[in-house]
Amino acid sequence: MMRNLMHSGVDAIARMSTTRTNYWTELVLDTALGAWLLAVGWRHLDGGPWLAAGAIALGLFAFSFIEYFFHRWMFHTRIPLFEQGHRMHHERPLGYDSLPFFLPAMVLIALTAVLVVLMPFGFALLLAGSITLGYIVYGLVHFIIHHVRFKQPLLRRWAGAHHVHHYHPDTNFGVTTPLWDILLRTRYVRQPRKAV
Repeated sequence: MMRNLMHSGVDAIARMSTTRTNYWTELVLDTALGAWLLAVGWRHLDGGPWLAAGAIALGLFAFSFIEYFFHRWMFHTRIPLFEQGHRMHHERPLGYDSLPFFLPAMVLIALTAVLVVLMPFGFALLLAGSITLGYIVYGLVHFIIHHVRFKQPLLRRWAGAHHVHHYHPDTNFGVTTPLWDILLRTRYVRQPRKAV
């Protein structure tokens, strides 16, 4: 009974997560959270602009790994909520499949709380705000890659790296950067055609 109830709850959240409303609500909520974290972090930072720039750069770098980690080890595993939603995205890449609008904000707030305990308040908020900014950029980039047909060759190659992932799901987990695919050897490498 409890298992069926949990399974139907996961199914309901997964269905809700495929709607435009969920996608755009998440974007607005996360943008407001990120802007608030950056503004309050800047106001409470004990240091100058170089320290702020360092916190923001560190946060964006950290997010690049978080993006890779979640895509490779959470979305392509058997965690029902993540796996089901991501499988739907692979089946319908032009859909609005995303996480439930409230989940990323909850995770980002929890991460912020941990960072505030571990480091100075202003720096922690700037770091969390830039991780949030990275997540927002990732969401928009991923949406654009699937909904825009680029004419410029560099942009086509950039978008193509993610499209390859849909045909070779064990490769190209990075959407915004290939850095971790290169370092962890999951970047797709075209195999040469065999001579006949």
